[in-house]
Amino acid sequence: MTIDVVNESGVQVAEKDIADLARHVLDALRVHPLAELSVLLVDEAAMTELHVKWMDEPGPTDVLSFPMDELRPGHLSGGADEDGEADPGLLGDVVLCPAVAERQGREAGHGTAAELELLCAHGILHLLGYDHAEPEEHREMFGLQAELLTSWQEKRGRS
Repeated sequence: MTIDVVNESGVQVAEKDIADLARHVLDALRVHPLAELSVLLVDEAAMTELHVKWMDEPGPTDVLSFPMDELRPGHLSGGADEDGEADPGLLGDVVLCPAVAERQGREAGHGTAAELELLCAHGILHLLGYDHAEPEEHREMFGLQAELLTSWQEKRGRS
């Protein structure tokens, strides 16, 4: 699995931890082991620009997801090539804003690193087609997100 984490935010972030969490989420959801994911960390100005351009909403947000291939959890690939072999697919991009995550993490009482992990998992779920617009979707997505974060914390010896 290729997971690229690029930090353009100007804030020091544990990029390896974000990549490891992303791998944990994708493995738990049985996404093809050769799938590609990009995680980009940006400052508030860049996130504001993306938020306005793609969501038509003002100000910075915490996370945005830009899916590429139509992958879904439990489906091991993005389709098949001409020989019928599984195509790993390109998941897409998750964009995180550490400055917003820092404020939210402080308000939630769990810090910036934990908030970035939550947002990364949330963004990946959006790439895989999950949404939270309707109450049932919200329960499903946030329930799965909580399960993934709990298993991640247990794996790392934090509970």
